[in-house]
Amino acid sequence: MSLIDTLVFPLQFPFMQNAFLITALIAPAAAMLSCFLVLKGWALMGDATSHAVLPGVVLAYIAGIPLIVGAFLAGLFCALATGLIKDHSRIKQDTVMGVVFSGMFGLGVVLYTQVDSAVHLDHILFGNMLGVGAPDLWLTGTIAALVGLMLALKWRDLLAHAFDPVQARMIGLRVGWLHYGLLTVLSATIVAMLSSVGIILAVAFLIAPGAVGFLLARRFVAMMVAAVLSALTAGLGGIYISFWLDSAPAPTIVLLLTILFLIALGYRRVRVKMAIGRNA
Repeated sequence: MSLIDTLVFPLQFPFMQNAFLITALIAPAAAMLSCFLVLKGWALMGDATSHAVLPGVVLAYIAGIPLIVGAFLAGLFCALATGLIKDHSRIKQDTVMGVVFSGMFGLGVVLYTQVDSAVHLDHILFGNMLGVGAPDLWLTGTIAALVGLMLALKWRDLLAHAFDPVQARMIGLRVGWLHYGLLTVLSATIVAMLSSVGIILAVAFLIAPGAVGFLLARRFVAMMVAAVLSALTAGLGGIYISFWLDSAPAPTIVLLLTILFLIALGYRRVRVKMAIGRNA
């Protein structure tokens, strides 16, 4: 077998083709969204929401409706409830998130243990990237396209809201719609990743690409480009490497995202030191 045949060997398998495709579909939308989450300080919101969808998944299974419907409603409910509790109490948002979302995750685990389910919990938590089919691809592609379109059309308004909500309100932006719209997009994106990277590992796609872009770029558009490229590099590269290492794709992707973040962090530190040296 020649070198070229060896390199393209993983692409000969349909399950690998689907894994590459679903990652290419969801990575750009998740990376774009992660930029807003990082700038707004909502990194933990993505983590918390990804955990909170579990009871929705279990209840949807019991009701016999699509799991994604329950996941989306549960994530959206918790995101909205967190905002309402914060606005009408003295408790800070991170504390509210810690209580509400951990409680929802605990409820989901308890419900799961009481249900005779054919759906394995590992597939819900960690995804089943090598087992996705055409319905998963269509669903993920549709959600990713809608999320990407919304972020592309409203990125200036969302950026203003992320930096200074008061100023955004003063210039006439509908801050409430932007706030809860971003939460809705967050829930939809997590649903799109449910069948591939799973609930727990989805948080890496919602935080790491934006963090990498923030470290490498000085302008927001450049930050989004860097975030998308890092997500695609880690996503596609992680799947490819996992084939040869015989490892699970999703954790391999997360590991690559972490490595990219560390590289970006090191590059930023070197660039800062060089700038200080030139100005000294």
